[in-house]
Amino acid sequence: MATVIYPSPIFGPVRSRRLGISLGVNLMPADGKMCSFDCIYCECGFNSDHRPTLPRPTRQEVKAALKAKLEEMCSCGELPDVITFAGNGEPTLHPDFPIIIRDTIEVRNLLCPEAKISVLSNATMAMRPAVREALMLVDNNIQKLDTVNAEYIHTVDRPGGRYDVENIIEALKKFQGHVMVQTMFLKGTFNGKDVSNTSEDFFLPWLERVCEIAPEQVMIYTIDRETPASGLQKASHEELDKIAKLVEDAGLKVSVSY
Repeated sequence: MATVIYPSPIFGPVRSRRLGISLGVNLMPADGKMCSFDCIYCECGFNSDHRPTLPRPTRQEVKAALKAKLEEMCSCGELPDVITFAGNGEPTLHPDFPIIIRDTIEVRNLLCPEAKISVLSNATMAMRPAVREALMLVDNNIQKLDTVNAEYIHTVDRPGGRYDVENIIEALKKFQGHVMVQTMFLKGTFNGKDVSNTSEDFFLPWLERVCEIAPEQVMIYTIDRETPASGLQKASHEELDKIAKLVEDAGLKVSVSY
């Protein structure tokens, strides 16, 4: 399947299903992927297929490139709705992530103060105090929790190293509500295993733990682009709407991307 490797450190702007006109910040190398997950649905492909040879951009390179792009957009009269940390892997893995966030806030306030700052993260670094403090500063702190089923996580999200979903949930609770939970719902098979997570066996235990996190918003979505694994399918509108209704009934704000 076709996959996407993004330029670094700035890409776009692109139109996001969830965030509007989004200017991307990619803290990973421009020629490959570095991530603490190896999701079977990742639009950037499997980690092993895109080993980078270039270094990650430096803090100084990120700040200069962001400033230059925003100045260009200002001159064209097209400012972004959001500056989004995403790209070729997990942004919080960058060793200078906390100071890069502060640099970004400085540049945003100077050139496009109405734009929001978003971070799309898989939550694997959320328990680190410096990372958590930086994420508390951004407008949209979007953290992944696809399920609370450990076997499913290791089959679909495929975290590298040690991963304990209970530790992740406890880390997300520490944001004290300043967090959005994003969850991918899909169907199909991978390596002969059913990877559907749209049944009550998956989403009811997930919803119970999401309620404990008490996020400001729950973002549920499904596959939108080609995936590196064959055999995956989109969740249906009906399945997503059913889950969204239960999230709303639990008293949480929810958005759905079909």
